[in-house]
Amino acid sequence: MEAITEGVNNVNITDSYKKNRIQVSNTKKPLFFYVNLAKRYMQQHNEVELSALGMAIATVVTVAEILKNNGLAVEKKIMTSTVDIKDDSRGRPVQKAKIEIVLGKTANFDELMAAAAAEDGENGNIEEST
Repeated sequence: MEAITEGVNNVNITDSYKKNRIQVSNTKKPLFFYVNLAKRYMQQHNEVELSALGMAIATVVTVAEILKNNGLAVEKKIMTSTVDIKDDSRGRPVQKAKIEIVLGKTANFDELMAAAAAEDGENGNIEEST
């Protein structure tokens, strides 16, 4: 049983699924949903990867800038590429721009989050913690 546990712990998570990746859409959720989700992911994993295709790229960049300007995150890596997406209406692949931004916690991330939580508590906006 220990060998199985060790094997599971040594498995590398493939690119298709990462626990700290947020795939952003520009239509499904409001901007601050992604900002707050990214904060939570950074609390759990110390870094977050924001990923988007096409028109959602502007949303990812905005989320990253909000986190950076509030002193919560630092850029670790930015990757851009194009991916082929099959377009059913045209019957041929279409190239879409893709961006991936990896953000890490700042040194004072935990202090800023604690201060924000205390401020929300004073205002009666207590979030349920998981």
